[in-house]
Amino acid sequence: MAGTTINHQMDFYSKYPKTLVAVDSIIFGFNQNDLELKLLLLKRNFEPAKGEWSLMGGFLQPDESLDDAAKRIVLQLTGLADVYMEQLYAFGELDRDPGGRIVSISYFSLIKINEYDRQLAKENGARWIPLSEIPELIFDHSEMVENALRKLRIRARTQPIGFELLPEKFTIPQLQRLYEAIYQMPFDKRNFRRKLLSMGLLEKMDEKEKETSKKGAYYYQFNKEKYEELLQKGFNFEL
Repeated sequence: MAGTTINHQMDFYSKYPKTLVAVDSIIFGFNQNDLELKLLLLKRNFEPAKGEWSLMGGFLQPDESLDDAAKRIVLQLTGLADVYMEQLYAFGELDRDPGGRIVSISYFSLIKINEYDRQLAKENGARWIPLSEIPELIFDHSEMVENALRKLRIRARTQPIGFELLPEKFTIPQLQRLYEAIYQMPFDKRNFRRKLLSMGLLEKMDEKEKETSKKGAYYYQFNKEKYEELLQKGFNFEL
């Protein structure tokens, strides 16, 4: 009986026109010694718009959810499976893709540049491009990037997701460079340090980073367990 019902539903929906569903990934990366946030882009290797700069994307498969499709795309491009990822918006303008009627769901991801699989990215023709040097992108991909950057800035101010872009240990100057890269504006050094340390979420280590200065800056670690504990008590992360 159940099988008959399912078949009947499939016959019913077959009367309607088909629309392809795609997932496009905006992948942000940061190296703690850089001064700018970067975006992972590739040259499209098929028509339409072959040879032009594009986000990494793909069509939703019959046996996967949207989140699973987004994870698959990031894994195929970077080799990373456990990354911060968030669904953003649906893009469905009638003429957004000259290849056909396609609705795209955008996701943004945050990865540590020093951890991704360079060989996989090379095989896909992908490159890290600083935000200030992003070329013209196909279709509505530039709009996707703008929306993702806007959401990233909101999240970074109200949640500690910035730590997803840094290695396990980092210095306060490196952390400040990250936030300045996200917001593309300078922060007052003393105020930034005071505000971050006053939250009680950073653990100071005995080790120092001495590659960039003789005196060296102490490394810190983000205490995720303490953050989760404070959340239960009504703590608000606000930078």
